Amino acid sequence: QVQLVESGGGLVQAGGSLRLSCAASGSFVSIDSMGWYRQAPGQQRELVARITRPGSTNYADSVKGRFTISRDNTKNTVYLQMNSLKPEDTAVYFCNVQGSTWIRGGPFWGQGTQVTVSS
Repeated sequence: QVQLVESGGGLVQAGGSLRLSCAASGSFVSIDSMGWYRQAPGQQRELVARITRPGSTNYADSVKGRFTISRDNTKNTVYLQMNSLKPEDTAVYFCNVQGSTWIRGGPFWGQGTQVTVSS
């Protein structure tokens, strides 16, 4: 049994900031890359940012320069610092973990946290 517990979503005005956190726990044997995806109403889920265990990162073009992903491997936690938020950033944000348990390999998903940016 694994858990991905997300926190930090909410309502913010355009230009504001939010910080998302996702803590992975349970029977993980290994955790490789961690990341954030988002899904707006009527849209497909899309990658926002990803970070490998050593710390290499990649971002969607739409968030480059505004969002920063980081992780704490001692806590199996990934963070997403979101600055200069825009209304088009409004979506449900999902934590994603690539890893494995004794039973199966990933990906593993969090339950999602709503981010709403008002204009």
